[in-house]
Amino acid sequence: MRETIDGASFQRMVIHAAASINIQKQHINELNVFPVPDGDTGTNMGLTISTAAAEMKKAPLNTVGEAAGKTASALLRGARGNSGVILSLLFRGFAKAVKEKDTIDGRDLAVALDFGVAAAYKAVMKPAEGTILTVSRLAAAQAAATARENNNAEAVLEAAIREGRVALDDTINQNPVLKKAGVVDAGGKGFLVILQGMLDELRGEPIPEGGDEAAAAPKDRADFERFSTEEIQFGYCTEFICSRDNKKKDPEALRGFLSALGDSLVLVDDDEIIKVHVHTNNPGRVLEEAITYGALQTVKIENMRNQHSEILEEAHEAHQEEAERKVAAPEKKYGFVSVCAGDGLAEVFRDLGVDGVISGGQTMNPSTEDILREIDRTPAEIVFVLPNNKNIIMAAQQCVPLAEGKKVIVLPSKTVPQGISAMLSVDPDAGEEENVSAMTEALGRVSTSEITYAARDSDFDGFAITQGDYLALAEHQLFGTDRDIHVLLERLAQAAPQQEAEFITIFYGEDVQEAEAQKTLELFRTACPKAEITLLAGGQPVYYYMISAE
Repeated sequence: MRETIDGASFQRMVIHAAASINIQKQHINELNVFPVPDGDTGTNMGLTISTAAAEMKKAPLNTVGEAAGKTASALLRGARGNSGVILSLLFRGFAKAVKEKDTIDGRDLAVALDFGVAAAYKAVMKPAEGTILTVSRLAAAQAAATARENNNAEAVLEAAIREGRVALDDTINQNPVLKKAGVVDAGGKGFLVILQGMLDELRGEPIPEGGDEAAAAPKDRADFERFSTEEIQFGYCTEFICSRDNKKKDPEALRGFLSALGDSLVLVDDDEIIKVHVHTNNPGRVLEEAITYGALQTVKIENMRNQHSEILEEAHEAHQEEAERKVAAPEKKYGFVSVCAGDGLAEVFRDLGVDGVISGGQTMNPSTEDILREIDRTPAEIVFVLPNNKNIIMAAQQCVPLAEGKKVIVLPSKTVPQGISAMLSVDPDAGEEENVSAMTEALGRVSTSEITYAARDSDFDGFAITQGDYLALAEHQLFGTDRDIHVLLERLAQAAPQQEAEFITIFYGEDVQEAEAQKTLELFRTACPKAEITLLAGGQPVYYYMISAE
């Protein structure tokens, strides 16, 4: 068993963890309670830790403190969704505990896990049981108990995971919503997958295939801009597997043949197959020779000169983007940044005075870095951020201490209609507190309903849901299901928020034709004769309709 962890080991552990969760991200997504196609906990946690894995690949680090610090910094800026932010906080506390450590043992590891839990709990306004917080807390407590008896890093991490799994299984009993849905907490599951990936690395187990592309052993980063495309001697990366049908032919003869045609040759053979990787200018000759040994099973040929040109182009764009990320000097008092998905919705926000619109929402939560970039570009002293999604609010709040030369105020808008209502209440001549109050009050005046579809079979809160059913949500709560979208629209139109509203705005999504949307408009005009009703092309994905009632 590994007694201590050094900087290089920690780097590999983070990379292994990223690969592990990316392998399982879809399973974690499916643990989300609602069966709507926005189950993104696994995706968010995978993308978040992948930013750290990419950082860990750049160069070898000498100490655990340095590796943990860089990991925490990358996670903070790459955090996506609530689960990604909490994950970044767990690692931030961890990094604080090991800041001065060259290596850590079991006791150090237990203390660091506890620091991580404290950081996460401190940042969450109303910690709830049956979540990633519960799982991480109980795992850390078991790590401390184990470390008192056995000061072995691997043993302590193993014990933490074992207790974490018990805690995860119990989340279904602690959280009524999870109990109704019959699932464990997705964030807690993701956290344990990450810890297990780190433990697997300590044990010397191979990184799972098909995970994060960043999941490779840390090494110095290649600088592809140091040489030109024309300098590539052999242009085609050629890989194949052929069967060993012709037993009379010796694979070593194939090795000699291929060596004369290129470089970077790797040839593995057994009684059944021959697997080859080679860089060559003559992939046709390579394959012609290969089939004399047996039938080709798989073939992959890639033009490395084209790949290199693309890398250079991407690097150039990255340099341009970096240059553009300079903080804009303030030209006015107030600026606004909004998150939404759909060209129509983006245009509405711009018409209302929003400076920067970030494409995102359900299924594609922007990272803290994405939001911070738009804040930096906004030429104002005070920048209001409208996340317009409950799963983006925490990521936006992480920008407050990161922004340079600007004051950032995050309005807790949970839906796009709330964000629009908040923008309508802005008074450019009013004071900061007055605008915050007016915008916050506006959030509460809006009722939001949405129509989407079921991504999987489910049984939730008395509803038997079948994949492909239409789902109606009211304030993110399941309102009803049906195989006919018009039935759900009629029910929503008859619901109290719409019946009592003075203004109703219907945003139709990218999968709805205008003629069909006009029918929905007439349906609402008939059902809600007292309301002023507007139909707009929102262009949003996932949601056929987004309905605002105020």
